Amino acid sequence: MIKMIALILGGGAGTRLAPLTSKRSKPAVPIGGKYRLIDIPISNCLNSGVRRMYVVTQFNSASLNKHIKNAYTFDHFTHGFVDVLAAEQTPTSDSWFQGTADAVRQSMKHLEKHDYDYLLILSGDQLYQMNFEKMVKYHIKQKAELTIATIPVNDRDAPGFGIMKVNEKGFIERFIEKPEKKILKDWQSPVPEESAALGKHYLASMGIYIFNKKSIKGFFKKNPDAMDFGKNIIPYSIENGHKVASYAFDGYWTDIGTIRSFYEANIALTDDVPKFNFFDRENPIYTSPRLLAASKIYGTWFNSALLSEGCFIHAKKIERSIVGIRSRIGENTEISNSIIMGNDYYETIDQLLDKSTISLGIGKNCYVRNAIIDKNCRIGDNVHIHGSVSLEDAQTDTYYIRDGVIVIKKSAVIPNGTHIGLDWAGDKMH
Repeated sequence: MIKMIALILGGGAGTRLAPLTSKRSKPAVPIGGKYRLIDIPISNCLNSGVRRMYVVTQFNSASLNKHIKNAYTFDHFTHGFVDVLAAEQTPTSDSWFQGTADAVRQSMKHLEKHDYDYLLILSGDQLYQMNFEKMVKYHIKQKAELTIATIPVNDRDAPGFGIMKVNEKGFIERFIEKPEKKILKDWQSPVPEESAALGKHYLASMGIYIFNKKSIKGFFKKNPDAMDFGKNIIPYSIENGHKVASYAFDGYWTDIGTIRSFYEANIALTDDVPKFNFFDRENPIYTSPRLLAASKIYGTWFNSALLSEGCFIHAKKIERSIVGIRSRIGENTEISNSIIMGNDYYETIDQLLDKSTISLGIGKNCYVRNAIIDKNCRIGDNVHIHGSVSLEDAQTDTYYIRDGVIVIKKSAVIPNGTHIGLDWAGDKMH
């Protein structure tokens, strides 16, 4: 049996994902209608036989704690767990995590009571499906001290990643963090023919690592001030002759670090055959079992949409959109290319009948396009929300505009008749 334990890094404050991260940590951001980002790495671990996981976070972790507690319960016979490790002051450190390596270093003391040979380090804000058992077997076969999961990228995307030069035996000879375009030609590596045909000649780090237990302790001991894997630990290990292997991944993978990338990853799930498969019976994606009733639909025309459970839908049309749990959408409302995250609770009948307040959900005669409606929002009647790349970034008390996507903040109240973004004729309104 391969003894491996996982550390899932929750990332920093997630400012590029604001306002979705204003009241929750990045791993707790909802995705796909009924899941949260943290469900992706945890499910990959479970499907790979990894049953011991720590989630390392330091910002807005309350909702993440609650979700993990409700979703991942193990019996006494599996010896598994998913625990949250928040940044804490100790006699040896009084500061928050300063980077990926620092977060792992400060968390190592929690692993001392566990028997493991390999440490799997993951990110909590990526969308992919990977078998980590295959990766660790490759790591063992290569007799590596560190193995980095890599994916081919083109010259447009390469400057945003850590890029490595890999030899034909699969070992990393050189590594550079976010290289400038003018030097990229020197960083091409052998890649599969399909990738080369698409112009993907560069191998990028996916932020997924497997360390030998002894090796990572040695790296930290010799680099006590190292804060980041990409900037410090990986270059040191390569430059000092340690065996660092590249594990080539050929599946779908996307990093969800911005509003635009989050939006596009979600909308892509509505494709006829999406690149990410939530319907995989062999490798399911797990989440909290909410025991909600089936959704009710009243005369709505749907096309390329995902509808979660527990919803009341009276809308006229919903197209290429995701509708989250407990959503309520009023009559004659049209929604397209949008993400409706839904609600955390239901209102009572008396609350719904109270005309003095705007009810939870989206009202009547609304038009929503190119938008993200966060949880527990109250959108009045005759509201027009239309995002576009022609809009400039903006920020108000109730919504943000980022890269053309309008994001209605969690629990925001949008009064009747409000227009945000473009009007019907394509003119700017906000």
